[in-house]
Order: sequence, then structure tokens, then C-alpha cells
Amino acid sequence: MVMEGGDIIKASNSLRGSLRAGSLRAGSSSIWRNSAVDVFSRSSRDEDDEEALKWAALEKLPTVARLRKGILTGSQGGANEVDVDNLGWQEKRTLLERLVKVAEEDNERFLLKLKNRIDRVGIDLPTIEVRYENLNIEAEAFVGTSALPSVLNFITSIFENFLIDMGVLSSRKKKLTILKDVSGIVKPGRMTLLLGPPSSGKTTLLLALAGKLNPDLKFSGSVTYNGHTMKEFVPQRTAAYISQHDLHLGEVTVRETLAFSARCQGVGTRYDMLAELSRREKEANIKPDPDIDVFMKAVATEGQEASVITDYILKILGLDVCADTMVGNEMLRGISGGQRKRVTTGEMLVGPARALFMDEISTGLDSSTTFQIVNSLRQTVHILNGTAVISLLQPAPETYDLFDDIILLSDGVIVYQGPREHVVSFFESMGFRCPERKGVADFLQEVTSRKDQMQYWVRKDQPYRFITANEFAEAFQSFHVGMKLGDELGTPFDKTKSHPAALTTQKYGVGKWELLKACIAREFLLMKRNSFVYIFKCMQLTVMALITMTLFFRTEMHKDSVQGGRIYMGALFFGMTMIMFNGMSELSMTISKLPVFYKQRDLLFFPSWAYALPSWILKIPVTFLEVSIWVFITYYVIGFDPNAERFFRQYLILVLTNQMASGLFRSIAAIGRNMIVANTFGSFALLVLFALGGFVLSREDIKGWWIWGYWISPMMYGQNALMANEFLGHQWNRVLPGSNVSLGVEVLNSRSFFPDSYWYWIGVGGLIGFVLLFNFVFTVALTYLAPFEKNKAVISDEPESDDQVNGVGVGGSIQLTNQESSSSHVNRSEIQDDIQRSTSSMSFSMSDATVGANGKGKKGMVLPFEPHSITFDDIVYSVDMPQEMKEQGVPEDRLVLLKGVSGAFRPGVLTALMGVSGAGKTTLMDVLAGRKTGGYIDGNITVSGFPKKQETFARVSGYCEQNDIHSPHVTVYESLLYSAWLRLSSEVDAQTRKMFIEEVMELVELKPLRHALVGIPGVNGLSTEQRKRLTIAVELVANPSIIFMDEPTSGLDARAAAIVMRTVRNTVDTGRTVVCTIHQP
Repeated sequence: MVMEGGDIIKASNSLRGSLRAGSLRAGSSSIWRNSAVDVFSRSSRDEDDEEALKWAALEKLPTVARLRKGILTGSQGGANEVDVDNLGWQEKRTLLERLVKVAEEDNERFLLKLKNRIDRVGIDLPTIEVRYENLNIEAEAFVGTSALPSVLNFITSIFENFLIDMGVLSSRKKKLTILKDVSGIVKPGRMTLLLGPPSSGKTTLLLALAGKLNPDLKFSGSVTYNGHTMKEFVPQRTAAYISQHDLHLGEVTVRETLAFSARCQGVGTRYDMLAELSRREKEANIKPDPDIDVFMKAVATEGQEASVITDYILKILGLDVCADTMVGNEMLRGISGGQRKRVTTGEMLVGPARALFMDEISTGLDSSTTFQIVNSLRQTVHILNGTAVISLLQPAPETYDLFDDIILLSDGVIVYQGPREHVVSFFESMGFRCPERKGVADFLQEVTSRKDQMQYWVRKDQPYRFITANEFAEAFQSFHVGMKLGDELGTPFDKTKSHPAALTTQKYGVGKWELLKACIAREFLLMKRNSFVYIFKCMQLTVMALITMTLFFRTEMHKDSVQGGRIYMGALFFGMTMIMFNGMSELSMTISKLPVFYKQRDLLFFPSWAYALPSWILKIPVTFLEVSIWVFITYYVIGFDPNAERFFRQYLILVLTNQMASGLFRSIAAIGRNMIVANTFGSFALLVLFALGGFVLSREDIKGWWIWGYWISPMMYGQNALMANEFLGHQWNRVLPGSNVSLGVEVLNSRSFFPDSYWYWIGVGGLIGFVLLFNFVFTVALTYLAPFEKNKAVISDEPESDDQVNGVGVGGSIQLTNQESSSSHVNRSEIQDDIQRSTSSMSFSMSDATVGANGKGKKGMVLPFEPHSITFDDIVYSVDMPQEMKEQGVPEDRLVLLKGVSGAFRPGVLTALMGVSGAGKTTLMDVLAGRKTGGYIDGNITVSGFPKKQETFARVSGYCEQNDIHSPHVTVYESLLYSAWLRLSSEVDAQTRKMFIEEVMELVELKPLRHALVGIPGVNGLSTEQRKRLTIAVELVANPSIIFMDEPTSGLDARAAAIVMRTVRNTVDTGRTVVCTIHQP
């Protein structure tokens, strides 16, 4: 392909120019794409004679061969000719060390060398300008509880949808505007920061720009790339959308995750660019930097299992330290949350896309790491003319200063879009000034918020009134930046200036065979990592085979009567059932990988068949092994027909049965898409197969109207083949007295099996048909079905308060909850009210808006509680010395963890336990709360002056763990109701209990989320910060006097931490004693 590319380029001058530029451009863009991705070079050495001779020899090679060879100086010195297809691990490492030794210092120098090589021969890099005009996006939102997945709602919605389609009813859903008439331009070579509170529409805008909007949303307006509409190219491959959800396979390492992504996305037009670059350099007799040359050739070679680009991105993102660590999941220890977020970013940067849309890539990262990543992206975008829009929740001032342009969203409208330098002056023209020493990004998020806007008003001679986002947006149109933007939008993009290589028109990055090879390699890797499952299945079969063998022992089984024959039938049926059920693990293993599959399918990494085929084909050898164990152990011991041919015939039928069952379970998993649905559906399917398989009910006993079930049951074909194979054998040939047919035929007739030998081959054919059918259904389900969790926007049915109605517009009066959204497009699962709160509320003085929220709490709640103080004196906590430490020569018998700690916690005072990791903060809290069940505790603990008794102390204390563990399938209100039922005194009547729950919900600001499903963390339901507040509320409804909290702000950004800490503060202001461990207050 490259050769053709090269020849075509040479063939005509005009084509040469564009293709060159195209390929080059593609390359650069891919490089850029790799987002700080291409480490192309950083070495310049004196040419010695040997290197010059080798380079001269290289130049004489044909184009294709020349692009596969490079000159690489070894770690020992001395230039060697290398094949870039097969660079070894050590060679890649040496190359990257020379090009980008320290990412922060060397990346820019390396990118400039890369750009200089391209500029020196006059090749243009392709660029993408993204325009969006008059974008309006609306969703239909459920009101109150109508979105909950209850039986009543399910049945009601079926009838309701039917009547709506008939035109009898109008929909009860309410229209919810997410984006209102937004327009703008994202220019190449400039870094654009997208700012706005949660629920302002940032994610929806990014999805619209990347061409990945949910089709359920009502969309109007246009998005164009270089003047071309989305239908003229493949947006998923031209642009990369980086989601805020981290979905990865836990069993693979970081390096393997990125390498697979790079392999599937291919190299774009890097190869064509390189061919043209090489041709021009040869003509001009230019010798490039050998290191950069090897790097560019290596990243332009597709089909590599481990590309240099992967190592470069790992280095740029600071993931090289954990490159060979498992990503991990809930059940498997792996990398940290911040590293996982960087893997999500790196997964798209290794590809050749030329426009980047990145959604909240800094969540869980510290400010220095965020700065380094954004700085690397900035270098790539500026030097290689990339296009980037990056959404960040709370960028630090130094990170904010890296951006060129700002887009500020609020309530679904664009308040400002333009150069960063003018944004502050725009708000000053409106009467709002950013205070000195206040981060501009924080100011921008707060200045449109009802709760925070007033503090920035500087026109003291004029009365302040709240200015809405719509008013800001209108004022921006007459601001000089807005007017200039309007003029640019009025001039259409000249399509002739769009480089042919800028937009991708091919659906997949590499050929079908390459994609299949990549998927086979990953599936094989996953099977190796999950080898325990297969080993356990084999051991389970071995144990069951031994039990079966002793149960159906041949010396106790007789072949002289129909009754004896039926026992053999039972043995055959049991063997088939065991082999079938052994495929059941396919169900859960398939479902666990589906979320990652859906993400990669939608990003066009691979077609569904390329994923489905390896998961079928690679399991075939396992099937042969499992069936071998069963048949070899049981066949002769049970006493089946000793003919070798019949032995192998039974083996074949059981192999096909196992394959049929695996295919069935895989297809059920792909159709169900969710463990609960798949298990329910799967159990039902199995029951039907068993009942109608011809053994549990014989063919004669099945009613006429159910006989179709008999003919479509795969078990029927398997059982008839097994029975015919056994009972038409030599040892069942005898004819009993008074009968004119053989005993075997009589046994078959007694249960209505077919007594003809050709039924064996009909059974084989039937099972092969079902194997193909089920795997075809699996592939079709993967191709056409979307993830089960639908995005449901929910409007709270709480009555709106005056201040909400008064001008907050879309955001204020509508609360969005992330009902079930793995890729929640509609909502950001943070209530608009929360949005409007900002980090400034960290410095809480119970004033203004906050008093409104807590007023009730301060006056005392429905249920009285007795304030208690807790004092502790000289607490010593020790455990038995670990054996490992004793072996190292430590003489003591006990390891002391707390050494004479004393102190007191008082009502109405919030106490923070601080200290480095491992200082004993959680240990002290666990000892005081009585949660330590092992070890030795010495010292005095008193509650309000009385010695502490654990039995009664548990009734007056609550403990919020660091992990937020809740039942995912209940709502927020139901979680609290359940906790209150179990933990409040029996004297409290139902009415009071409900009133108390209402007060607690108001205290922790959960009222707008009353009917929101809790959901599974990271997949759907509540956000991390909302879960924290729910954890606190679950303890509060027990009406404790003393509350212990372990790391209530871990894993939260500053804005979310402020919301949680306000909740904690509200709790303290009710007069309770609150103690929390905290790392960074």
C-alpha cells in the first residue's frame, strides 16, 4: 500500500503535493494526535564515516525497503542498521531515552526537531477547524418517580408508548433544553479550555463536536470540520472523544491496554507522509537525524504488537512507572484512580486522530500531574497544529494559563468564547471583577452562579441584581470578541483549503485481517490471565466424573432388561447435562467485558465480528480438553459400549454439546447485557431446553401444541444421537424372550427416542447448526444492541422555590440525576444547585445562602438527641508481632500502633485528625468507635464522664467508612428509610420517622435526588460526591450524638469536597460531635 502511495505521489505533481502534504500532514497530526504523542527526535551527533556509509547504502534501497530500515546508535555506541518492524524492547528504550529523556524538559525540543524535518522539505501538516452553528439539543425528561425501573412503571410505559404512537395520549415527559442556540469556532494550533459548572452542558457539547451524540436526543444546528458535514467523513476516527468514565479490562496491564488501542486505530496517513518525506529528502540530498528517522518509521508501521508510540505516550503521561501493572477492577488490585484516568486519555492519544475532545481528564489527578499532561498536549497542539478542546472542572492557575482560548458554558448557553486574555475584561465590562489572588477559572465558574455572583459586583454606585447566563450571552454578542466571532462565522470555510489528509473516510484504522489478529491476541491474553477459571472447570469436571463413575458403576448396572437400559440413559443424560453446565461461566465472563466492548465498538476500534470470532474459536481447544477429561474417566468404568468407534462418536457429540452451550450462554449474555436479566433469561431458557429435550418428558408425553419446542431444542438432537450411538451397539443387540426387536431398540422405544442409526448424524448436524446459529446471534446482538443502562434525565417533582423560578432558567428549576448512565449524555449527575456551589464555600461562615439550607437544622430537629462528649486518656493499642518481623530479629511480642494518645472531642465542634499516611488516624478512630476486634487496648475512654460500654455506645454513635457501600438498585430515599427502620428506636412512630428523614435529606442537600437510583460507582447512578453525602445521611438517620468519618473527601475534586464538607459542617451545627480523618483540608 505504501509502495502504491509512493508511486502515485511520484506520478503527478499536483497529486504529489496534496498527498505528500496529506500523508505528512496525517503523520504529524497523528503525532499530535498521539497527543504529546510523538517523540520523534532529539539527537544530533557528528557523522562518522561508518554511519555515513550505512546511510548511503540505505538510500539505494527501494522505497518500501527503505521505509522499513533505519540507522540506530546502540547503547554501547556504533551505528547499526535496524528493521523498524522488529525493534527490540531494549532498542525502543534506548531510542526514547535519547529523544525524550525527561518528558517535561525534552518533549518540546523533540517535537520541534520533528516539525523542522517536515518543514525543511516544504510539507504542510493537515489542520482541522471545527465550527458549530445554532446548536440546540433537547432531551425528554421523566418527572419524579416515573423513571424508576419498577414493574408498575415498566408496564405503564409499554401501554403509554403504544397510546402515544397511536396519537391517543401525549407524552408525560417534559422537554429539557441542554444546549440553547450555541455557535462558535475551534481553531487549529490553539488550546481551548471548556469551563462550566456540572450540568451546564459541557459533555453534551463535546459529544456533539465529536459526532458521538446519543441519537435519542433532539438535535438541530450544524457541526462542520473544514466546512465538511459529519456525513462526508468518519468523525469517530477523525476526532477522538476522551470520556470522563474510565472503562478498562482489569486483567491487562497499562502497556497492553495502550498497545491494543494503537494496533486497532492504525497509523492513519503517517506512512504516506513518510514515503513522500523520504522521497523529497532523497531528491534534496538531505540526511535526517537518524533517531528521528527511526522513530518516524517505527510509528508509521502498522500491525505492530507493541509500537514505539505506546512507549512515548506512557512516558508523556507519566505512566511509565506503572506500565506493566494490571489496570485492575473492584476484585483485582491495580493502578490508582489518577493513573486509570491517564490510561483513558492515553488510549486515544496513541491513535492518529487529529482533533481531541477531552472530558474532565483531571479528575483524581493532583495539580502538578494535570499541568504536565496539559503542557505536553499544548506543545503538540502548537507545534503540530492540532485541534483540542479540553474540559476541566477546576484547573489550577498555572494550568489555566496554558490555554489560548476559553469557552465558558452556563445553563446551556455560551457566556464567552474567545482568547483567554479578554475574558476578565468582558466580565469587568458587565460590572464583575476578579479579585487579586483569586484563580480566574474559579472566578469564571462562580460569576454566573446565583449563590456566588454578588461578591464580585464592583459598581457600588448601582444596586446589584442577579444577571443570568442568558443576559451575559446577549452582552457577549456586542463585546468586541463576540462581534469578531460573529463575523468569522458569517464567512463560510473555504473547502478548497481543507487538506485531503485532514479528514478520515475509512471506517476502521487497519485491515480486517489485522483487526482480527489483534482481537485474537487480546482474547488469548485474557484467557491466560483468567486461566484459573479454566483450571477450576477442569478440576470440577474431574471430581464430578469420579463421583459419576462410582455412582453408575458397571458391576452394579445390568444390560438384561429395559429397566437396566433406562439407568444407562440416566448416565448419558447426566453426562450431557454436566458438559452443558460447564459452559455457564461464559455468561458472567462475557457480561463483565461488555462495557469495554461497547466503548471500543463505538470508537470504531474493531467491528463486532472481529470481537465475537476469537471468543468462540479460542475456546474450542478448551472444549476438547474438558470433554476428554469426562469421557476418558467415565466411558469404560460406567460400562458403555466398548467399541472404540462408539467411544469417539460419544466424544464428538459431547464436544458439539459443549460448543452449543457456550454459544447459547454467550448469546444470552449479549442479548441480556446485564447479569440480572441474563441470569433470569438464561435460567428460563435452560428449563425449557431440559423439559423439552426428550428425556425429562418423553416425546409421547409432550402435548401437541408444545411439540414445536421439542423439535427446536438443541438437547433433543444431542440426546437422540447419544442414545442411538449407545443402544444400537453390540452389547444391546440381544433379543429378549417374547420380543421381536433387540433390547437396545426396546429401551429407545420405552422413552420415545428414535431407534434408527442415522439419527446419530442428524444429531451431529443439528448440533453443528445450533453452534453456528448461537454464535451468529451473539455477533448480531453485539453489532446492533446498545448498553442496557439508558440515560434518563429526571426532573424533580419538588415544587420550585421562588428564587429558582426567578431567572435561574434551565438549570435552577430542573434537577438532573444520573438515573442510569454509563455514558450519561444528558446529565452530569450533579444537581444544578450543587453546580452553583463553589469552592469558595469551603470558607463557610454560616451566612447568606447557607443559613437558608441549615436554618432548620440549627433550630433543632424533629427527634431530640443528647449531645455527648468523648474523652480518652493514655490509649495504647497493640497487636501481636507479625511473624515476618520476628524472623527479622525483632525481640518484642507486641507491635504498638498507638502510644499513649489522649484527647477529647466536644459537641458542636468539628475535629480533624491529621497526619501522614500510616500515622494511626483511622486506627485511633476505630479504637474509639469500638471497631477493633483484635489486638490489645489499654487506657480510659469515657462518654460524657461515664465509662464507655460498647453495647450502648453503638446506639449513640455513627461511623462513615471511606468506601461508600450502598445497594445499587434502591433510591436515595429508600436507602435512608431502610437505615431508619433498622436503627431508630421502636418508640418512634412512622410519621415522625419520615419527617426526620426529610430533615436529614435537607441537611445533607439530598432532596433533589430523592428518587435517584444509587447505581453502581463509575457506571451509573450517583456521582462520588453524592455517594459521600448519602453515606453521611445513612448514619445521620440513626440520630447519633457522635459521628466518626474516615476520609470523607478522598477521591473528590475541590468543588465536590466543598459540598461534602458543607454537609459535615451542617451536621456539626446541629450540636453533634463530629470527628473526621483528613489528608488535605
